Amino acid sequence: MPPKRGFDAALIVGQPGGYDMAHSAVAATAQYNYDIVKKFAVMALVWGVLGMSAGTYIAAELAFPFLNFDIAEITFGRLRPVHTTLVIFGFGGSALFATSYYVVQRTSQARLASDWMANLTFWGWQLSVLVGIIGYMNGITEGKEYAEFPWYVDLVITVTWVFYFLVFVMTLRRRSQPHIYVANWFYLAFILATAILHIFRNLSVPVGLFNTTSYSLYSGVQDAMVQWWYGHNAVGFFLTAAFLGMMYYFVPKQAGRPIYSYRLSIVHFWALSFMYMWVGGHHLHWTALPDWASSLAAAFSILLLLPSWGGMINGIMTLSGAWDKLRSDPIMLFLITALSFYGMSTFEGPMMSLKSVNALSHYTDWTVGHVHSGALGWVAMISFGSFYHLIPRLWETRLYSVRLVYVHFYLATIGIVLYIASMWVSGIGQGLMLRTFDDYGNLAYTFIETVVFMHWPLVVRMIGGMFFVSGILVMVFNVFMTVRNAKLEQAALEAKIAAKLAKAGA
Repeated sequence: MPPKRGFDAALIVGQPGGYDMAHSAVAATAQYNYDIVKKFAVMALVWGVLGMSAGTYIAAELAFPFLNFDIAEITFGRLRPVHTTLVIFGFGGSALFATSYYVVQRTSQARLASDWMANLTFWGWQLSVLVGIIGYMNGITEGKEYAEFPWYVDLVITVTWVFYFLVFVMTLRRRSQPHIYVANWFYLAFILATAILHIFRNLSVPVGLFNTTSYSLYSGVQDAMVQWWYGHNAVGFFLTAAFLGMMYYFVPKQAGRPIYSYRLSIVHFWALSFMYMWVGGHHLHWTALPDWASSLAAAFSILLLLPSWGGMINGIMTLSGAWDKLRSDPIMLFLITALSFYGMSTFEGPMMSLKSVNALSHYTDWTVGHVHSGALGWVAMISFGSFYHLIPRLWETRLYSVRLVYVHFYLATIGIVLYIASMWVSGIGQGLMLRTFDDYGNLAYTFIETVVFMHWPLVVRMIGGMFFVSGILVMVFNVFMTVRNAKLEQAALEAKIAAKLAKAGA
C-alpha cells in the first residue's frame, strides 16, 4: 500500500511536523551525524577533479598521442582505469556514501547507528581507491572493466561494504517514522546488489600472499558473461539505482513539492530491480556467447525502457505547479537536466542493445558517447545539484555565489553536448567505414583511414572534457568559499557570545 497523501506532502520543505523537518541548525547538528557526510562530500569533489582531469588528459592523448611522452605510468592503458576508478568509485561512490548517510538520517529522523562504523567505511573506501589507482599506474590490475582492483583491495572493499550495509540497515531499524521512504529502497538495493556483484565477479585465487596477481575462478565465455553481468549491473545499480535514490530525495526537497506519484516510484523500483540483472549479455552480441543468452538480454533491455522513463517522468513532473523554479533556481536546472539525460541515455541504451544496431555501434566511439551521456549528464549532474542543495545545510550557511552555480551549469552542459555529439560522429562514422565494401567485395577503407577520420571528433571530445572540468573547478571554488564563510560566521558568533558572557560576568 502506498503511504497516505500526508506522507507524500511531508517532503515539502519546512512543513510543520513533516517527514523531513526543516532545518533547525542546533537541533539538526545535535541529532544527526553530519561530520561523516561532510568528509565524504569533500572527498567526492577531490576525486571528481582528479578523475575528470585524468579523463580529459587521456582524451587528449587519443587525439595527440605524443602526450604519452613515452612515460609508461601516464600512457592511455594505465591512466584509463585511473580515470574510471576515480570518477565511478572515488567521485560517484563518495557522493553516494555522503547522500545516503544524509538521506537515511533525515528521512528516518534518527542518527546513524554507529559513528565508528561510519568512519571505518570512510577510511576503508578512500584507502581502497588510493591504493587501486597507485597500482594501476604501476601496471597492477586485474584487467576487468570496472573491476581492475587487485585481490587485496577487493578484500578491503568487501569489509568496508559489510560495515556500510550494517550502518544503513541499523539506522533504518532505529527510524522514528513507520514507513521507509522510497529513496532508501533504492539505496538499499544498490548496497545489496553491489555486494553480490563485487563478490562473484572477483572470485579468484591469488598466486601468493605477497603477490599482486590472482587467477579468476572463471574462464573463456563464462568469464566474459560474468564480466558483463557485473559490468552492466555496476551501471544498473551503482550508477543508476543509487543515484535514483538521490533523485527521489533531492528533487522533491529542492522543488518544495511532494514526489509526483509515490505509487509510480514503487513500480519504478521493483521493475528496475528485477529487469537490470538480466541485461548484461547485450554487451556480447556476435560473440561466442550463446545466441539465446544475448537475445534474452536484448529483450530485457527493451523492457527496461518502461520503468526508466517512468522514473524520469516521475522526477520531472514533481515540478508540476512550480515550473517557474527553472527560471530562478540553478540547482533545479542541474536536477532536471540530469533527469533529461537519464531519459535520453535509457532510450539510447535499449536501442543499442538491438542486434542490428549493435552490429554497427559496438567496438566504436558511439558506445563511449552513450556511456558518458549517462555518466556526465545523469550521474555527475544529479550529484552536482544534490551537493549544491546539501552543502549549505551541512555547514549551516548560504552558498557563496548563486551566479557561479549558473556558470558551472552552462560549462557542464556545453561540455556534455560537445562530448556526446563528437562521439556520435566518430562512432557512427567509424562503424559505417568499417562495414563499407567496394565493387569487388573488399573493405573500402583501411583501419588507419578510420583513425584519421576520428581525429577531429576526438579533438572536440577533448574540448568538451575541458569545459566539464572547468565546471567542477568552479564548483570546488564555490564550495570552498561557502565553507570558509561558514567558519568565519561561526567564529564571529562565538566571539560575540563570549563578549556578551564576559560583559554579563563583569
